[in-house]
Amino acid sequence: MRPAIAGLLALYLGMGSSSVQAQPSAPGPFKTAPETRSAPPRPAAPSASARKAGDALECLVEPFMVVNVGSPVDGVLERVTVDRGDLVRKGQVVAKLQSGVEAAAVDLSRARVEFAHRKVQRNETLFEKQLISAQERDEMVTEARLHEEELKKDQESLKLRTIVSPLDGVVVERRLAPGELIRADKSVVLRLAQINPLNVEVIAPAELFGSVRIGVTGNVSLTPFFPGLFPAKVVVVDKLIDAASGTFGVRLQLPNPGNKIPAGVKCTVQFAK
Repeated sequence: MRPAIAGLLALYLGMGSSSVQAQPSAPGPFKTAPETRSAPPRPAAPSASARKAGDALECLVEPFMVVNVGSPVDGVLERVTVDRGDLVRKGQVVAKLQSGVEAAAVDLSRARVEFAHRKVQRNETLFEKQLISAQERDEMVTEARLHEEELKKDQESLKLRTIVSPLDGVVVERRLAPGELIRADKSVVLRLAQINPLNVEVIAPAELFGSVRIGVTGNVSLTPFFPGLFPAKVVVVDKLIDAASGTFGVRLQLPNPGNKIPAGVKCTVQFAK
């Protein structure tokens, strides 16, 4: 009897244990990924422009002066005596406007002056003989003087119809052709550039401020265009430093006899230590 009861008890316990299901384990607390801290910023490396005296600085060769040549009066362009690339001298006639009316006015004024002078000479003898009054003589002399001034005025008006070069240089551009209308307020006939001497524009680092002064000589290299070094003198030093770039402007003057060096080429310059 006891063995039977023991068997039944074992069978009951086995069934109870098989009916119990495994309970899912409760989720643990949410874990976040560990934060990655960025490394502290390194000090900025010195820029390439932070240089000292004696180092080569980049520069650009520019014309000494560029001018737009026009006419102070309105008119029709009669002829242009130069073209792009031509060399011009200061005072050289480069263009002319039609001037028939102005030339006729000059001839008329000159005839009036000549007649007034003859009139004064004829009446000079009469005045000496007291056949005419001093007032009449004064009126004739004054009339002659007024005609002379009118002649000068007409001659100056005629000169304004002739366009001359204001500098020694080269023609960069020709914008108008004969027959075109010129407006004094906006028309440009020629664009001229003076390339002797040349300007050398340099953007220097702020570290050189004070060491680069007016009168200092810099050696300009035009490689690969021209071999060797060309001495140039500092003529302009900006008094303000650009805070964003830490630079200031410097201008040197480079002699260019014979206009052998063209403007617009890149270069390098070195200042003495």
